[in-house]
Amino acid sequence: MDKDNTTHFGFQEVPVKDKVKRVAGVFHSVANKYDVMNDLMSMGVHRFWKRFTLNASHVRKGDRVLDIAGGTGDLTMQFSKMVGRTGHVILADINESMLQVGRNRLTDHGIAGNVDYVQANAESLPFPDNYFDCITIAFGLRNVTDKDAALRSMYRVLKPGGKLLVLEFSKPAEWLAPVYDLYSFKLLPKIGKVVLDDEDSYRYLAESIRMHPDQMTMKTMMADAGFERCDYHNMTAGIVALHSGYKF
Repeated sequence: MDKDNTTHFGFQEVPVKDKVKRVAGVFHSVANKYDVMNDLMSMGVHRFWKRFTLNASHVRKGDRVLDIAGGTGDLTMQFSKMVGRTGHVILADINESMLQVGRNRLTDHGIAGNVDYVQANAESLPFPDNYFDCITIAFGLRNVTDKDAALRSMYRVLKPGGKLLVLEFSKPAEWLAPVYDLYSFKLLPKIGKVVLDDEDSYRYLAESIRMHPDQMTMKTMMADAGFERCDYHNMTAGIVALHSGYKF
């Protein structure tokens, strides 16, 4: 297989043109129980990670916010309240099933008026230049085929003075790595099997975490895309990291 035309899907090498379709299949499969699985997988700690991200955003009334790979809308729901009636939040996701689950969930919670839903690929965002005050992507960048292109696309649509926040699984502390590997590759797929009758999707998710760049590599990638004052904050011993960068 030609390495120049392949990418990774978990631990597999696949043609670049096939990855989007394969990732879509995973998230079509898990969409309806995505929130339940998040709670089971993280023992509820994902709520703390997202709350930290929201606090770090410093979003204010009237801001425009883009929540990429927004899925079932955890961040969008809170951003909607933070920006108020004069602000605007877009929940963007490449996966139609996840987007629909997010739309239904937020509608059920009475979130309307300042939120729109857009099916979009992070590598080529369909928004104007210099448009958003804040962009977030939570647990989505590792599924993007061309991460560098996605970061450049985010930079383009972010306003000067705006902030990007990337919340993603990362490289844990060495003392935790053996236990984390055991959980990820042995227990997590079994939870997927019991809850969703879908062991393969959760095996892919575990593998995709291992293939994602570590903290320092991710920081460099953001700087290379044009972001300044790039930094990261480890949470839960580095299992997750929140990366931040600004456009000036």
